[in-house]
Amino acid sequence: MKKVLIAGGSGMIGSLVVGHCLSSEEVSEVRSLLRRPSGTQHPKLQESLIQDFPTYDGKLDLFSGIDTAFFCIGVYTGQVSAQQFKEITLEYAVQFATHLAAQSPHATLCLLSGMGADRTEKSKTAFAKYKGMAENQIATLGLTFYSFRPAYIYPVTPRKEPNAMYAISRALYPLIKLFGEGASIQSTELAEAMFTVGMQGADQEILENKEILAVLG
Repeated sequence: MKKVLIAGGSGMIGSLVVGHCLSSEEVSEVRSLLRRPSGTQHPKLQESLIQDFPTYDGKLDLFSGIDTAFFCIGVYTGQVSAQQFKEITLEYAVQFATHLAAQSPHATLCLLSGMGADRTEKSKTAFAKYKGMAENQIATLGLTFYSFRPAYIYPVTPRKEPNAMYAISRALYPLIKLFGEGASIQSTELAEAMFTVGMQGADQEILENKEILAVLG
């Protein structure tokens, strides 16, 4: 039986991962780190409200005894300032992994990254550069680490789209699907693949869109 830690458990993908964990006989406990309560009630679920995600002030004990962790916090380009975007995309992820490695060095960590993450760290696109930097830094911590790089994520559950680009992408999803397995993935597919790898592992550290879908068979 595994103890799971998740950051971003109220988001589109994180909430689905939490659902898989709660329904799995392999998982005995789910510790979910949130800014506000999700409203979900379950005997396995322990929600902890975090005010400062990079430091987890006074909450580092939550990282102890963890078998599998999922980092699903993200923010869309243009929603916050450039500095906040870097902090959320890079520093939140790296500090989460750093605390995990210190408290549970044998844990598995699944990171929700993104297509185009640039490990050369030379990209002029902030998203690609910071995702690549996060992957690089986490990869040095000694954890069993998997980075998921989905392409366009189609929200199976309708939502208010964060910007016009995502609204257009949702409308054009039937066409996007025609470009093959490298172009898109459904939110439910991504969450199931992340959960599966978190429980069973994978043959490679970086999973691009095609490889994520291949996890599902």
